[in-house]
Amino acid sequence: MAKILAKIDPELRELIVSVAVLLLTFRILLELTSGMVWDWNGWSVIEPQSYPPCEANRFLQFTCSTAWIGMIETIKIAILATFFGMILSLPMGLLSSRNLFPQYITYPSRAVVSACRSLPSLIWAIIFVILVGLGPTAGIMAMTIYTVGYLGKMQYEAIEGMNSAPLEAANAMGLTKAELSLWVVIPEMANHLIAQMIFMFEYNVRSGTVIGIVGAGGIGYYINLYLKFLQYEKVGAYLLIIFMVVMLIDLVSIYLRSFFTDESENTKPTWTGVFLPQYEKTLLTE
Repeated sequence: MAKILAKIDPELRELIVSVAVLLLTFRILLELTSGMVWDWNGWSVIEPQSYPPCEANRFLQFTCSTAWIGMIETIKIAILATFFGMILSLPMGLLSSRNLFPQYITYPSRAVVSACRSLPSLIWAIIFVILVGLGPTAGIMAMTIYTVGYLGKMQYEAIEGMNSAPLEAANAMGLTKAELSLWVVIPEMANHLIAQMIFMFEYNVRSGTVIGIVGAGGIGYYINLYLKFLQYEKVGAYLLIIFMVVMLIDLVSIYLRSFFTDESENTKPTWTGVFLPQYEKTLLTE
């Protein structure tokens, strides 16, 4: 087993081990709390709904459950909010960068970014539920606004910290601000921008589980529904499912972001990177 792990990419190996540990921990917690969990009626949330009839394969019946439907809707909301937020935040991040534009442009741009970030996504969700009504549209709009504020700040700070040599060379060549942004800044900052987008998706998935409580769609809608009916066992089952899904998404996003961050020798050591190679050496010497 160790020889097989040794042939796998270190980052992927760490992800596999982390997911295995997470699943094992979850299983142990369920066994330790069997009296509180398995006796619950709450696990009916992963059973198919009685209406509409589920036409899925016998092994895919869970895809007709409220837990699956709500979680998938939450992930869809997070994907769309991250996509639209990234498109809108990139020009705002460029306009807010003091090493690209003068102060009379950067100050208003930063004010807009700060305004989008001043209210949490939950408050934005309440506002858009009032404006456009209940449903995932309000959730998408709320998280898009917050994503613009959050990503915009990270982007202009990253752009202001970039190496000045490419900018000076581009200015010497007489490039316009648009050409400078398109052909110099974005390619230079591409890795950071992609890593920030992946992180923002991870954040939006977590936020998406909350904004549904105020009627903005997603799994939070079902949590709020069962809270009103005082069916706390089903609420507990939803929370366990959210915990598992969010943890898995966090682990996958950490693995994906590792491809788009600058390598450094001062990275934090991990047990798979320190102890496993030593174990491999002992196998080779035997």
